[in-house]
Amino acid sequence: MSNETTKSRLVFALVAGAVRPVMNALMARDWRGMDKLPRDTGFIVCPNHVTEIDPLVVGHYLYNQKIMPRYLAKESLFRVPVLGAALRGTRQVPVARSTGKAGASLEVARDVIDAGGALIIYPEGTLTRDPDLWPMRGRTGAARLALETGAPVVPMAHWGAQDVLPRYGRKIHAFPRKRVTVLAGDPVDLSDLRGQPLTRETVDEATHRIMDAVTALVAQLRGEQPPAERWDPAAHGQPETGRSTS
Repeated sequence: MSNETTKSRLVFALVAGAVRPVMNALMARDWRGMDKLPRDTGFIVCPNHVTEIDPLVVGHYLYNQKIMPRYLAKESLFRVPVLGAALRGTRQVPVARSTGKAGASLEVARDVIDAGGALIIYPEGTLTRDPDLWPMRGRTGAARLALETGAPVVPMAHWGAQDVLPRYGRKIHAFPRKRVTVLAGDPVDLSDLRGQPLTRETVDEATHRIMDAVTALVAQLRGEQPPAERWDPAAHGQPETGRSTS
């Protein structure tokens, strides 16, 4: 059901041809749950977020399943030479934070889903602030879009990429080669919430369910129990965006 243009497929192939060999050199892959990915409809992917190279890890996983990954990417990135051309060529979704343009970005996101594409939204909104890298409090964008469009939400977890590039790190740790595991889960059950008015309570409940599903997958990969309460940056005096854990 994908609605890819010839140009976008070509640019994806060129980008993948450059990126995949590097990813394979840096990381041994352990990919699980590919059967959970819808093949007959557009859907939203909600992964955990622990390092700046997460998008490459998730994109690699999806692209190898012949699913073209689309992200909500900061508008400023589209102005970066080379990178901006790649983002435009692969039809990524520009989003401007804290401006009136955000609504237009969500319209583009809906178009991706309606065309049968896979839209990756990090429900935490930024790299986790949790000191132990557990998923933190979720933001409502993914849940709201899911309820508005009816698109399935596939939770996803990955673990190991932070050993290649630590959170907020600037140096790649190439040796020894790291193992990175990616796991997709069953779509989050939002059936009882769909069709209801989009009140704050409804959207918050959908967000909690998405974060619960992502956290459970992370716990499965780590073989550990997550904290009883998710980290809330506001409660610890941390900013919502930017490079900060203090």
